[in-house]
Amino acid sequence: MTRILILQGPNLNRLGTREPDQYGRKTLEEIHGEIERMGERDGFSPVFFQSNHEGDLVDRIHLTSQDGTAGIVANLGAYTHTSVAIRDAFLSVGLPLVEVHLSNVYRRESFRHKSLISDIAVGVIGGLGPAVYRLGILGLLDWLENRTPKSPPP
Repeated sequence: MTRILILQGPNLNRLGTREPDQYGRKTLEEIHGEIERMGERDGFSPVFFQSNHEGDLVDRIHLTSQDGTAGIVANLGAYTHTSVAIRDAFLSVGLPLVEVHLSNVYRRESFRHKSLISDIAVGVIGGLGPAVYRLGILGLLDWLENRTPKSPPP
């Protein structure tokens, strides 16, 4: 079964209560529950990790090179705009990455318009609330199916 890391950055543990007009009222646990049900239905295995600490996120990205992860869907929150360390961690493992954002970053403060990972991601989805996770996963699964070299038939 295809293993996908759903990586969540700082303050996403506050979803549901944090700026609901910007991020909605669903909690991170509710979003993860929807993804788990989607995985059961669509045949992939989601692995969830959230941290408010940059180094913990870097360490978890590194672990993907050893644990059978096929790709990553990441909402890095504020680290999207600031963390060279997280960018370098993604580059070091070489897995396909989809960047997601609950809000439309281009309708927000100008400092949020620059992402340090968009150019290394296979796709970027934002502004659609929790649906970005489902869309990001579907896009990643499609990318893996169509871009991963297949072994020749026996």
